Amino acid sequence: MSTATRPEAPDATRAVAPAVSPSAPALVPDDPDGLGPLAGARRLRDVAASHAADADRTGVLADEVVALIRDAGFARHLVPVEHGGHGGGFGELNRAVALVGEGCAATAWCASLAAYSARFVGHLPAAGQDRVRADGADALIATALVPGGRAVPESGGWRLAGQWNYVSGIRSADWVLLCAPVVPEGPREPGVPPELRFFALPRGAYTVRETWDSVGMRATGSHTVAVEGAGVLVDAELSFARQELLAGRNAHSPLPLHNLPFRSVAGLPFVVPALGAAAGALAACAATVTGRRRTETNELRLVRASAKIDAARLLVAEHAAVLDARAFSPESLARGERNVTFATELLREAVDEVVRAAGTGGLGDSSAVQRLWRDVTSATSHVALQYETFARSSYAAVLLGPKEG
Repeated sequence: MSTATRPEAPDATRAVAPAVSPSAPALVPDDPDGLGPLAGARRLRDVAASHAADADRTGVLADEVVALIRDAGFARHLVPVEHGGHGGGFGELNRAVALVGEGCAATAWCASLAAYSARFVGHLPAAGQDRVRADGADALIATALVPGGRAVPESGGWRLAGQWNYVSGIRSADWVLLCAPVVPEGPREPGVPPELRFFALPRGAYTVRETWDSVGMRATGSHTVAVEGAGVLVDAELSFARQELLAGRNAHSPLPLHNLPFRSVAGLPFVVPALGAAAGALAACAATVTGRRRTETNELRLVRASAKIDAARLLVAEHAAVLDARAFSPESLARGERNVTFATELLREAVDEVVRAAGTGGLGDSSAVQRLWRDVTSATSHVALQYETFARSSYAAVLLGPKEG
């Protein structure tokens, strides 16, 4: 698929795998999870789950898991067919990432960001895209969205130096996209902010400082990237303006996947791994609620948790459908931001219910429940998933109209 929209299968409800909510519509028989070209996500979930405890302890995804992220097609999923990718949809990406998250939230996070970062590469000039994908569309890309460092114009390109924090998946990345202000030598015009640009660097052109030490999502390896000393010279073909990404304007490609406003994805890359992790925690806990532990209180906690997870799944699925249909309007985009933020709130509440039902045993070092609970807590702290970032102001304007004055 390139410019056409792939028909979406209805969303499955996998609150306690493999059960399906009675109200959930049936999926096509040959694709029960609605994964499309990402059917390899099933195996990735199972293999990642077998390594999850070690990954949490060491802070590193197993080589086998990284290879399966690549082989399952996450990096190529949002790359257009014309460039060797799937040209896939957001709905099937959501379902695949959530499925992986049931086994290992950190793996799902890295798989999700591999997909979205590969889409960003489409903003590079054609020659730059060719360089990044010289070995195929499965190149793993990491991205530093928050500006850091500085870039000084030099020899038809820029000399880039500095450091960038919280770059998920950087240890396994083939390339990284770094956002930096362009600071010309000499005096700057007062009151004019510097231009912000992204710069693509291959592995070996930067160093990684192991600074990530979160209570959850430990194996995302969201470390600091540093370009040290005099910096590195970046060619013009390996850079694009940040404003193009934010506005969804692409000077180098007319393809729809390359022309989506940045805010239109509304936190989907970050909330869906948490959705999968919450479903995994629920399933892990439900397996232990037997015999004397099957009390009315624990039944109620798990029923409430399952409803919140299902509701969160429906909210993010609704927004993915808007993206796949390219049905953009100020109202639909604001609704997406609200949906994702409220889904985040529901998932935090759901795993709190689950961990209470799990009791002391669920908090043991060997319990998947406590690991997934920590992962959801960490993932949902991301700034893109907070009401104050986008949803409060954007959806308030839909409900109440523009602010006066």
